[in-house]
Amino acid sequence: MNGSRRLASLAMVAALCLMAGSFASVQAQAPAGQDAGAKPQYTMAEYNAYTAAQSTKDPAQQIKQLDDFVAKYPNSALLIYVYPLYYNAYSQLKNYPKVIEYADKLLALGDKIEPPVKYQAYYARAFAYSNVNPPPTDPDMAKKARQAAIDGLATLNALKKPDNMSQEDFEKQKKAPAILFNYTAANASMALKDYAAAIQFYKAVLALTPDDAITAYHIGQAYMAMTPPQQMDAFWYFAKATKNPNQAQANQVKTYLRKLIQNYQQAACDNLIDAELNELIQLAGSSADRPSTYTLPSSADLDAARKDMTIASVITDLKAGGDKAKVTWLAACGLEFPDVPGKLIEVTPTGDGAQLKVAFVTSDAEFDAKTTPDMDVKVVGQPEASKLEKDNPVRFTGTLVAYDPDPFMLHWDKAKVNAEDIPKEKEKGKKKRPVTKKQ
Repeated sequence: MNGSRRLASLAMVAALCLMAGSFASVQAQAPAGQDAGAKPQYTMAEYNAYTAAQSTKDPAQQIKQLDDFVAKYPNSALLIYVYPLYYNAYSQLKNYPKVIEYADKLLALGDKIEPPVKYQAYYARAFAYSNVNPPPTDPDMAKKARQAAIDGLATLNALKKPDNMSQEDFEKQKKAPAILFNYTAANASMALKDYAAAIQFYKAVLALTPDDAITAYHIGQAYMAMTPPQQMDAFWYFAKATKNPNQAQANQVKTYLRKLIQNYQQAACDNLIDAELNELIQLAGSSADRPSTYTLPSSADLDAARKDMTIASVITDLKAGGDKAKVTWLAACGLEFPDVPGKLIEVTPTGDGAQLKVAFVTSDAEFDAKTTPDMDVKVVGQPEASKLEKDNPVRFTGTLVAYDPDPFMLHWDKAKVNAEDIPKEKEKGKKKRPVTKKQ
């Protein structure tokens, strides 16, 4: 589980790096001079110091020059151009807390900065927050990151389309930053334990990238973290996360999901868990959201189904089919049932027991009428069971392991025949009537 989280996190960061390379190359440009007659906004010395820092390629050296500039001109009008240089340089050095600090300094200037520059600051901030390692857990930092991401989305959506770009291309250009802002807001919401909000933002990402297995996995995590956990929705999104091009990650998620379902149901037959898992993965792969009709019975549901359960009620429910049959089978498979009555149709000796074909009966009338088996019984550790004879009554205790719906057949394992039903030599050929009692 922890390994899966780390792999998902690394893959997410890699994806963000691919789409976020643009902001470091975009810089606010200071004007080359001032209008004649206008009140000076900065001195030539300020401007020269700024341009010297701007032209410096080495980020560490550039930061030193910017520090000198701010120390000399703490209230300079050129700060709207200095702060982007700061966070771009710190981004190159992967000092993401400093990127956040200087993006915030720029954003604090409010209306002094143009919307495109403001958008770039929000973008740089979101990218930095998503790359802080280890992920930040400070609530105040998370609150600010989420609000900044929300504001970044609003700024992005308010940007005007360039005249030389089609609307379609403009929307494509906005997709990557929209993903980053929503992811940042989602991750910050997870840090705040606001799982409902995290799900909202992750789903916004998934709407933009429907095949993103990592985002689906995060949605599953958020549903599991809720109080109480929303298991059905979590299972659904974990199932979507198995559609991962990275096969190792896909297998990890599948193994984890199988364990979750097993713990949720406490069913005894592993093969049933596998069938449910495969069905869930197939359904989740073809539908965005979980249909309200799709559920898996819980351990409480199975315990309720086992209450007053008899082999007769199991057979009745299984033959009826539908959801009732599914719940009954999950509850019954793997259970041991005592003194199951039947009519022996066929017996095949084995090395340490016998393979019996038995018709389930509960009355004399059924005993006389039935001629075909509906139970396949594997008797082990009881070689004397091979003495059983066709058309005689038999009672056994065994573990129910499988069934075929059509033609109907129950399969039993590790069975033992009631010793009273195994004929002695002198009793051979004598037909006994079944003991008729509630089963």
